[in-house]
Amino acid sequence: MPDLPPGTPAPPRPAPPPDSGPSYAVPPGPAEKELYLSVLRAGRVSLRELMEQDAAATARLLELGLLVPYTSNGWAVAVNPRAAIAKLSAALRADAGDLLARAETAGADLEDLSESYDAAQRRAEPAERITHVYGVEAIQQRLLVIESDRWEECLAAQPGVRPPEYLDDDSRIRQALARGAVTDVLYQPVSRRTPHTAAYAATATDWGMRLRVLDEPFARMLIFDRRVAVIATVDDNRSGAAFIGDRAVVEHLVRLFLRDWERAVRVPWHDEVGREMPQPLRRVGELLAEGLTQRAVASRLGLSERTVAGHIARLRERYDAETLFQLGWLMRDGGRHG
Repeated sequence: MPDLPPGTPAPPRPAPPPDSGPSYAVPPGPAEKELYLSVLRAGRVSLRELMEQDAAATARLLELGLLVPYTSNGWAVAVNPRAAIAKLSAALRADAGDLLARAETAGADLEDLSESYDAAQRRAEPAERITHVYGVEAIQQRLLVIESDRWEECLAAQPGVRPPEYLDDDSRIRQALARGAVTDVLYQPVSRRTPHTAAYAATATDWGMRLRVLDEPFARMLIFDRRVAVIATVDDNRSGAAFIGDRAVVEHLVRLFLRDWERAVRVPWHDEVGREMPQPLRRVGELLAEGLTQRAVASRLGLSERTVAGHIARLRERYDAETLFQLGWLMRDGGRHG
């Protein structure tokens, strides 16, 4: 910042109005934007260094979701500002009334950052839309950026046995499932014989994830929103990956996954680990067995229809039921006929 003439007071930064709601409803100021752009240019920066450089701006960027901490080694990465735009718009809409107009234009406050982010992504990706990344840390960093966007569907093929540490950090997947995202995962039969994987599968099923088992060889891959695919390029399935944005290639990989998904079998993961069905699912199943419709179940339990629909989807997956009538039939006597 250039020096001001002697005696000239520095212009104060405008404070948000008292009724403007939570602090994340206030767009980032020049200092936060400049710090975001510096992290975007660097790719990743030590969170400790950022806090030493400007603790207030760093805290604001983390609160807005423009920076995401990479907890395993203390790094922070810049993510797509459009996710922050969605959060900002939601906060403004909550205030309603005179703040509704601000919500409609909230994206403009971050549009310059969005353009910088898009430009950085274009520079990082070669013309053929396939990027090869090597090293576990570099791959995880790039995956973190993708997972931080508001993706709506993830298709995952995970052969072999996944180490326990890969199943520990589940916060982002839980948040995505809670907002209605779809996650379909393919395992191989060895997962049913691996206690920590079976236990994770039973828990993840409660969140809304669908996990099936295919007794055939298949390659490891992840597909987000049918527009970005990640495949392993090194035999160890960890130290090398290709990030694919070519539409034709991604569509081909989606077809391969869906073909395998249809041949895979549903697994009663709760039964595999000897775990009781969660009470909310059990109660929904009991009401379906009584012949109640989805809307009637929601009314009886005081839940939203969307929540009940999620419970029904999990029950159908567990009992391999194609129709609501079939599920109600299988759920009689508490599901012991399933």
